[in-house]
Amino acid sequence: MRTRSMDRDDKKKLEQSLKAFVGVEIGEPEIGMDPVNEAMIRHWCEAMGDENPVYLDAETAQDSAHGGLVAPPTMLQAWMLKGLPMADPESHADNKQGELHKLLSDHGYTSVVATNCEQSYARYLRPGDLLSSTTVIESISEEKATALGIGYFINTRETFRDQNQEEVGWQTFRVLKFKPHEQPPQAATAPDDGGGARPGRLGPPMGHDNAWWWEGVNRGELLIQRCSDCGELRHPPRPMCPHCRSVVFDSIEAACRGKVYSYVVLHHPKFPGYEYPVVCALIELEEGTRLVTNMVDCEPSAVTIGMEVELSIENVDEKLKLPLCRPAA
Repeated sequence: MRTRSMDRDDKKKLEQSLKAFVGVEIGEPEIGMDPVNEAMIRHWCEAMGDENPVYLDAETAQDSAHGGLVAPPTMLQAWMLKGLPMADPESHADNKQGELHKLLSDHGYTSVVATNCEQSYARYLRPGDLLSSTTVIESISEEKATALGIGYFINTRETFRDQNQEEVGWQTFRVLKFKPHEQPPQAATAPDDGGGARPGRLGPPMGHDNAWWWEGVNRGELLIQRCSDCGELRHPPRPMCPHCRSVVFDSIEAACRGKVYSYVVLHHPKFPGYEYPVVCALIELEEGTRLVTNMVDCEPSAVTIGMEVELSIENVDEKLKLPLCRPAA
């Protein structure tokens, strides 16, 4: 009984400490490293496959309701990102958000996962705008039990302003800071040592909009969604055509040939079910759509942008089939 009482007291003290963070700005206002500019807009649109001319064509944009080039609204946070220094944990240690996360880590809530994000836009940004932002810890939930473990949901709200200090948008971001469930130890087994079943890969999340695609994979077919009204192809599967807004579609079967558009080699962290290093490649199919897959039968050092590849659907474990690619013969 005494131990339980002390635990309750510790938790009460922790939650009192957490309340002191609510409504507090995490630090001084931050200023974007670069003003809104056409080069970054072009790179963003290329990555997203967005060909809206009001973002890319000055002449068309001049004749539009905008009277000139504007940036995609969803780039709002991009203008405030700090590049590689953001990956250094020490870069967050000296602000209130870093203090909050350290406090929870010290009490055993050592893991964190992002859960959702919302954005709102007051106006379009134009080349030359220079953004600044302030971030407030908006709310901290009571302790919640989740599938990942018990923890606290933390909401932050970032407000973006232009060079005239006029608000141009905001973003709320929620994370769960939690104590992960204890996992039973697993004996390491080699692929052929007879030591029992090896862990498999995580299965794909399937819903109303993409289950048909995975059903095709299970049949050995690499399908590409096609709009029934305008005929445009799209991948990954989604409910509405981005070109004509039709919700009617069928599919075609891909020829399973393409080129490496981009790739990354994963070394860590090592998850069960994968053999490392893993080459994760973005393949531009002959049909024009792109597909994320794994490169096999090829040393990571031999992969190059533009490499011609062939794809096939294969079992990656006893239960899961995936499209894989390898250098073209």
